[in-house]
Formats: sequence, C-alpha cells, structure tokens
Amino acid sequence: MAERKATAEWNGSLMEGEGKVALGSGVFSGAFSFATRMGDEPGTNPEELLGASLAGCYAMALNATLEKQGTPAKNVKVEAKVFLGKDEGGFKINRIDLEAAAEVDGIDQEKFAGVAEDVKHACPISKALAATNITLNATLIKANAA
Repeated sequence: MAERKATAEWNGSLMEGEGKVALGSGVFSGAFSFATRMGDEPGTNPEELLGASLAGCYAMALNATLEKQGTPAKNVKVEAKVFLGKDEGGFKINRIDLEAAAEVDGIDQEKFAGVAEDVKHACPISKALAATNITLNATLIKANAA
C-alpha cells in the first residue's frame, strides 16, 4: 500500500514561536502558531488539517459506496468541524461534526442516510479516529424518487 508523509517543525516558545507543516507531495505547506491554533489568527493548525483529512476521505468513500450500490453520486460535499477542548488529561479533540450533502438519483433519504452512516464507520480516517465522537448530518439533494 501507499506510504504518505507530512512534516512539521516548531521554533521558539509556545506563545511566541511558530511552526510550519508541509505535505510530502508538495501541494501544501502552511504556517501555524499558538494564535492560529487557539485563537482566530490567519494560518492553519493541526485540527483544521485533521478535518480536511476526514472530509476528503469521507467524501471519496461515500461516493465509492454509492457507486458500488448502483446509485452513483453526481456530487458529494463534506464539511468537518473539529472541536478542540480540554478534559482532566489536557487538550483533546472533543468531537468532529460532519455535514455531508450529496446529489444522487435513484435513492431515497432513508436509504441514503443508512449508507452515509455506514460509511462514517468504514472510511480509513474515521477508523483512525475511532476514539473521537464523530457526528453526521447527511442530506440528499436534487434526487429523483427511488
């Protein structure tokens, strides 16, 4: 199987320092800091990148599953909201909320919701995040009746 990599570097103190992350493919690199992670300063952060990973994996897996079942999606859009919080052990990802919308013909909302929920547990990134509460709101759009 394929091996993927990413790199990160941090320089300086926690509050005044800065970091850089980069994908091994070279298609993305970005700066991060305490302010981009804990505040609203422009820049990226590990939680945002985690959300992008889950959203991308989920969109692709949902599309593939629908296609295998004979109801291919014309379009799948997914947003992941990652919530960073604290517990007695320190900082942690409290939950991730997935919002998925797909344009699919030949399937009703009930069947679509079941497929979407199954995929939430089956995509590789979801499996890697099994200790995290992942919620899902899946909406079928512009579909013809099944």
